[in-house]
Amino acid sequence: MNFSRRTMIALPVLAAAGRVQAQAAPRLRIVVPYAPGGASDRSARILAEALQPRLGSTVVVENITGAGGRLAMRQLASQADTNVIVMANPALMVVAPLVYRNNGYDPERDFQPLSQVSTYEFAAAVGTAVPVRELNHLMAWMKANPEKATLGVPATGSLPHFFALMWAKAAGTTLEVVGYKGSAPLANDLIGGHVPTAIDTLDALLPLHEAGKLRILATSGAQPAVPGVPTFKQSGTNLSATGWNVAFAKAAMPTAQAERIAREIAAVMALPEVRDKFLQTRTEPVSAGIETTRKMLSAFNAQWVPAIQQAKLQFE
Repeated sequence: MNFSRRTMIALPVLAAAGRVQAQAAPRLRIVVPYAPGGASDRSARILAEALQPRLGSTVVVENITGAGGRLAMRQLASQADTNVIVMANPALMVVAPLVYRNNGYDPERDFQPLSQVSTYEFAAAVGTAVPVRELNHLMAWMKANPEKATLGVPATGSLPHFFALMWAKAAGTTLEVVGYKGSAPLANDLIGGHVPTAIDTLDALLPLHEAGKLRILATSGAQPAVPGVPTFKQSGTNLSATGWNVAFAKAAMPTAQAERIAREIAAVMALPEVRDKFLQTRTEPVSAGIETTRKMLSAFNAQWVPAIQQAKLQFE
């Protein structure tokens, strides 16, 4: 079911008696293309709370769900309102335009990057019934048990899906990748032994690893992120990758307004109290301006677009 949910964060108004109150700045919407409670939603709400007093206007977080996040992007692309930014990830800004024939929006034509706000890692995990505790042993076990060489990902065409394909290529093997309808059903099947291994975002798998319900074998960052768990490179696979959340504005947002919002986002993302809130969500906070964000996106595309194109996935 598609739905829109708006949460308004109240801004206290202090006015001295007899003082003429200045006209408030236009309300700013932060659109999250996913349901409340996910990583993108948590990031948007932390950002909204910190931005509001700096912008001097009301900041509204709005969830618009449907079509894997593409519904929100289509609606924003067609709307005239420019007082809106969207918390978007690679699945929407890189993957979807390449794999959907009728995507309904163009990331470069319809949107402009303002500031990266966070980055996240991927992780490979196995159910507790799988008799391996190291990544290279997992590949050997899967080669010895081809009927069990199945790997689950949270969605077909998602970033974890393409990271799994990159991993298989780097390891010189092939895998049967099964796409699920989200991280929760994937985790349930992994814990229940219905799928032996999975790749998902670290924030989705880590609580279950810490609870002993599954085992994370490797993480995708440049440095270890989980005590006692190596990176893919440390495990012998020359592979490192991360995902991101970036605040994008409508392409039609005036330059001066876009530059101001970008500066304020970068400023609040450097605040210790904001960074701590992001770390609690198991994502890494980032403070970056427009040009730094553009360079990051360019480097990301250089790594990921070939893998996506090589997969030759096409959806309606």
